[in-house]
Amino acid sequence: MNDTENLHLKVQELCDCFSTTDPLKEMSELKNDKNSLDAALKWLALSVLHGINNNAKEVSIRQDEDGKVSVVAEYRDTELPSPGPDIAATVFEAVREMTHIDGDKGKIKFAMGVRDSSLDLNISVKNKDGNRKISIKFP
Repeated sequence: MNDTENLHLKVQELCDCFSTTDPLKEMSELKNDKNSLDAALKWLALSVLHGINNNAKEVSIRQDEDGKVSVVAEYRDTELPSPGPDIAATVFEAVREMTHIDGDKGKIKFAMGVRDSSLDLNISVKNKDGNRKISIKFP
């Protein structure tokens, strides 16, 4: 995962690719994917699409030190399908690569092109005592 521009571009391409699908249905099938990097980028794209389609304030993914993963969309505090521990670990790695957040904690504005428009997402990363969290906040 050395070329972060390509990861960012790939997420945007996946947003275009899946823009007419049901993101939750697609997310629920991700656990079966064999390539964890592709699945992680697909999960990020589907999370963005779900957030946009449902006017979410935030979508966050957490992984505790035991590997348990939970995903929450903040509009009605609804639990979303988990990508599973292996794909979640790759999601964390891909987000760090794309955002260049290297420490245990950080925030960044992240431009995301979706179809013929774009939006600025606020991405935050937190690591504490083996627990990890990424939050994607929507404008």
